[in-house]
Amino acid sequence: MTRMHWRIDELPWDHFDRSKIDPDIIPLIKAAALVEFNAHDYTAYLCNVFHDDEAFKAVAHAWAIEEVQHGEALGRWAELVDPTFDFQGAVARFRAGYKVPIDIDASVRGSRSGEMVARCIVETGTSSYYAAIGDSTDEPVLKEICRHISADELRHYKIFYTFNKKYLELEGLTRFQRLKVALSRIGESEDDELAYAYYAANAPADAVYDHKHYNAAYTRRAYGRFRPKHIDRAISMVFKACGLKPHSRLRMLASRGAWWLMNRRTKRLVAQGV
Repeated sequence: MTRMHWRIDELPWDHFDRSKIDPDIIPLIKAAALVEFNAHDYTAYLCNVFHDDEAFKAVAHAWAIEEVQHGEALGRWAELVDPTFDFQGAVARFRAGYKVPIDIDASVRGSRSGEMVARCIVETGTSSYYAAIGDSTDEPVLKEICRHISADELRHYKIFYTFNKKYLELEGLTRFQRLKVALSRIGESEDDELAYAYYAANAPADAVYDHKHYNAAYTRRAYGRFRPKHIDRAISMVFKACGLKPHSRLRMLASRGAWWLMNRRTKRLVAQGV
């Protein structure tokens, strides 16, 4: 993870095609750019938790560099699409209202192996999300950006999974405990980070933040990009991180249930005119 696997300037910017942009995807990309660009705060937190693990700290710093590049690429695309969008201004607005708790020296997951499970879940979500975004757009530059990011996030998942095995041997977290951490982290997607990023990137300067409103606006647009194959992939990765069989009837049932819930919520939000 010490070298960049792709470079922003090497993306096919000369193939940018405005006619192939779905306007509903633009707010998602603006919000995603802010979350990705904010990775250094998470690195500070992780380096506090794993303060005596030099190998992992090196990985965390390299991970952050790649995440920031994701944000820069998405931000550049968003500014190309919407010249009124000020990426750095939106980043400042996001950071002013959303803070990652970094001044702690123990994992909020209760253990280091629990923290690694949570990191795997995050990378599962982002890899699947960018795969879904990429599959849902015909704009060549965005499609290529999402392809690169999704591949990066899958590689990050594999790295965190490797460290997870190391800490499981030391701490012995059970499958049930790992599943509990995973479900908790999945539930946190409804917390402020994504909703506030959507607000900071898209709301007028004088708008007041309302979590319910901006969470619904983000969710309707984001969930609508997923298809069953993306959910299948994500659930398989979650199962693997929790020590469960990724190719099992239980995984299949979980995938179908997750798709049903996501599709149902999307339709409800669309009907509400969000």
